[in-house]
Amino acid sequence: MRRSLAPLVAIGLLTSLPVACGSDGGAGTGPPDGTVPVGLEEVVSGLSFPLYLTAPAGDAARLFIVEKGGAIRIVKNGALLPTAFLDLAGRVSTGGEQGLLGLAFDPGYADNGRFAVHYTDVNGNTVVSLFRVADGNPDLADPASEVVVLTEPQPFANHNGGQILFGPDGMLYVGLGDGGSSGDPGGRGQSLTELLGSILRVDVSSGSGYAVPPDNPFVGRTDARPEVWSYGLRNPWRFTFDPATGDFYIADVGQQAFEEVDVVTAADGAGRGANFGWNPTEGRHCFATSGCDINLYTLPVLEYSHDEGCSITGGFVYRGAAIPALQGHYFYADYCQGWVRSFRLEGGQAVELQQWPTLAPGGAVPSFGQDAAGEPYVLSAEGRVFRIVPR
Repeated sequence: MRRSLAPLVAIGLLTSLPVACGSDGGAGTGPPDGTVPVGLEEVVSGLSFPLYLTAPAGDAARLFIVEKGGAIRIVKNGALLPTAFLDLAGRVSTGGEQGLLGLAFDPGYADNGRFAVHYTDVNGNTVVSLFRVADGNPDLADPASEVVVLTEPQPFANHNGGQILFGPDGMLYVGLGDGGSSGDPGGRGQSLTELLGSILRVDVSSGSGYAVPPDNPFVGRTDARPEVWSYGLRNPWRFTFDPATGDFYIADVGQQAFEEVDVVTAADGAGRGANFGWNPTEGRHCFATSGCDINLYTLPVLEYSHDEGCSITGGFVYRGAAIPALQGHYFYADYCQGWVRSFRLEGGQAVELQQWPTLAPGGAVPSFGQDAAGEPYVLSAEGRVFRIVPR
């Protein structure tokens, strides 16, 4: 496993990990500090290991926060509701990197009340399910409405991925890690016959399971799973589409030396059929085989070494209205060092690399979030949620 921390750091589960939160990236390195006046405004505290934050389209009053232990909590008009929107504690395993890991609202949620979750079950295997909101109470989901869409056995407890989101095409995108352990011993990152180590793209519009979109890149091949959209990933801990351009951003946790952000523009297919290189490569470097041809793979637009951190936390491309100077900037963090950084994509390259000391919440950063207006949030492993605001 990558260092002694590997089973835990990928989603910030080592609560005793010493965290250095200075502005220098942890080792006197890193990009210059950003000059746009921004800071953090606490929204809520007292949560139990928040791992994600989102909201249905058009829902300005509420934030939905995923807790690792299995609950989805609602902050409504600034107040944390005492009753969970949904509590799956009895169905979720929480050891290591396991837990309730992802939440995505159907684009038609206002009409159909449907949403998707991504969790590890009591056996440690991946489950993606659909639920519906309860009749008569928009602040409660119906726990009996679960429709299991997809299950995938997990050979080890780590590298579960966990992100799910509905893309601009209305399809559900599901992130899965390589199955865990160290160095991808099963070769799953490069295998198209397995779902692990991949981003999947499926159609769940029927509400009763999933269909494979006919334009998925490997449809019709006997040597590939047709659900696969992108592959060659170790542990994609958060991915996102830029809502303005459709470009696809993936933060993939590294093993021994490098963390990376992969971006495929909408013009180049937004990740369609892309091979991001794990485990022949880690970042822009050969990993499993010396002298590998890195040009065979889709290389990251940004990497940083373990001199600066040890586990990347992916975020979002900012397209909100409150901070116009940050339009188009992609935000990300390092769990171990606790810093927050950003860059902007221009001509397929990461430019305007910046670090944001005023956005580091103190301690580990397991995730970012966005509200219905596209304004960004930073989550703390200590149970606090902060909104990024202009100063």
